[in-house]
Amino acid sequence: MRNWKLWLGIVVSAVCLWIALRGLDFQTFWQVMRQANYWWLAPGVGVYFLAVWARTWRWHYMLRHLAPVPVSRLFPIVVIGYMGNNVYPARAGEVLRSYVLKRKEQVPISASLATVVLERLFDGLVMLLFVFVTLPFAPLPPVYSSLVTILSVLFLAALAAFLALAARPARMSRAYAWVVDRFVPERFRTTVHGLFDRFVEGLQSLRSPRDLALIFVSSTLIWLTETGKYWFVMHAFPFEASFLVLMLMTAVVNLFTTLPSTPGYIGTFHVPGIAVLMAFNVDQAVATSYTVVLHVALWLPITALGAWYMLSEHLGWRDFGRATEAVQ
Repeated sequence: MRNWKLWLGIVVSAVCLWIALRGLDFQTFWQVMRQANYWWLAPGVGVYFLAVWARTWRWHYMLRHLAPVPVSRLFPIVVIGYMGNNVYPARAGEVLRSYVLKRKEQVPISASLATVVLERLFDGLVMLLFVFVTLPFAPLPPVYSSLVTILSVLFLAALAAFLALAARPARMSRAYAWVVDRFVPERFRTTVHGLFDRFVEGLQSLRSPRDLALIFVSSTLIWLTETGKYWFVMHAFPFEASFLVLMLMTAVVNLFTTLPSTPGYIGTFHVPGIAVLMAFNVDQAVATSYTVVLHVALWLPITALGAWYMLSEHLGWRDFGRATEAVQ
């Protein structure tokens, strides 16, 4: 309860929910919810798990210089990680998945975390690509333009920094050592140096132009597949939007979920999703019901499967704490 990140997330989510529900006709909202054709969720969930399998393959490819872990063994670990993101604050599932990978495959946590950070970086770049590709056909509501600009600068700066780390690890190590040796207490220096070295090792995928291209292409295909879920779920509701509009919605929603929020991105998922649809003349009650059901369809199946995998791996909730301690 003393975790300021948790309270910040609660405040952000509460404000976003207030914005999302302001002016909503709840009677029409419930009527749309009752009349929706929920059979369309089945193919949507199926397509979503294809995207999760593709994410697993991407991680397998990025980890191959650390350990040749088969996709079949990585898939449960990836699902556990996404479940952790859905039920714990501050994306704790990312650390949990590296912790489980260390426990099962002996891959150093700091090295695998570097690949997870790269995944998020490429995901963000693809979301920005979606925004810029769809802008001529599906203009972004003006209120979100500044956020996209800020995130573009941040993601590109992060990519440049990681490319520099991967391309010249020895030079970066010397600069890093200079900082550590002057500002970190002596008893911690060896540990901190080791964390840095293993983190840089996890960035080695960035040294090859072929690897860079393959990771970017696979990330694009992953998000196009996930947009397919948005398209299937749309058919459960009384509106039509082009695939380009749904690509824009996918991008803006997932960029917004980088903001602090409660576990499961409550509010930060709903506000931009509803706003994008309303910008393309979808009624607020319909846009809200669609976004709520889409969020549940994204959250519930992978959370349930992740919980089942946690039980089968004999993991408990205390492992979240152990995962965080293992990185420190």
